[in-house]
Parts: sequence; C-alpha cells; structure tokens
Amino acid sequence: MSSKKALDADNQQAIENKVSNEYLSGFVDGEGCFYVGFGKREDLPLKWQIITEFHLSQNPGGKNVLEEFSRRLGCGYLKPNHPGSSKDKSWVLIVKDRKNLKEKLIPFFKKYPLHTSKRVELSIFEFVLSLIEKKEHLTREGFQQIVEKVFQNPRVTNKRYSKEVLLS
Repeated sequence: MSSKKALDADNQQAIENKVSNEYLSGFVDGEGCFYVGFGKREDLPLKWQIITEFHLSQNPGGKNVLEEFSRRLGCGYLKPNHPGSSKDKSWVLIVKDRKNLKEKLIPFFKKYPLHTSKRVELSIFEFVLSLIEKKEHLTREGFQQIVEKVFQNPRVTNKRYSKEVLLS
C-alpha cells in the first residue's frame, strides 16, 4: 500500500473513532440545509415540481467529515459545491433519494436531535416528504399546504418563486 493510501486509511479510522453521531448532528445544525424548492414543469398536472434535498457543506479540510456522515447514513454523494468557482473549493454532501431521506436521514435526527432553528427546517422538510409519500402533493390542496408550510419559515432566502406565483 502506498504511504498516501495508508495515511488516508489512518485518517479515516481516526475520524470513525473520534466523531460521534451527536457531533455530526451538531455539524448539521451549523452547516446543513433541508431544502424544499419548486421548479416549473409544464408536463406535470399542477405545473410545479417539488424538490427535496439535504445538503451539508464543508471546506476541503473537512471533507472527511462529510464522507463519514455519508458512510454512517449509508447514502448520499459528495461533489464540489461550486465546481466552476476558482475561489470556492468547498464540498457538499447531497441526499436526494426520497426513500433515503425518509428511511435514513430523518431517523438519524430523531435519534440525534438538532438544537438550533434547523429543527424548524427539518420539521417542514419531514411534513413535505410525508405529503409527497401520500401523493397529496399532486392535488391542489396538498400542493397549497406544502407552499404554505415552506413559506411560514421566516428564514430569509433568495427564493426563486414567490408564494403568490406558486399558488396562482
């Protein structure tokens, strides 16, 4: 084994031995995002797609923490956060698969709770996933419930579509 591979293996083992699940939960409190977004889709009955993703980002020196969290969850993938940027070299862990979101990510935070306002984001995220699972997002009423819930969060973001546009 080359010395670089041996060093990488040693670093991975050190991470596994030192990083608790509580630490990972706290890491998400600071750097995570439970994203619910909307995309215009003319081929869908209500003309809107609901996007649900979990993102966790970190600078290159912390990439090993993202890898460990992905390993413990048993899902997700890593990619450069802004691959076209010469300045931003951060990495992001992304979980998109709704089954993994429901069966792996959500249970992790039930067992290792968040402690910041991310609890509100997670609650909204979980609500949206539950309506999608029941196919209620395909109805006007279910879609409206999702939009209302997402926009009740006072967090300031650059939302692409306003609540009014989504509900018109």
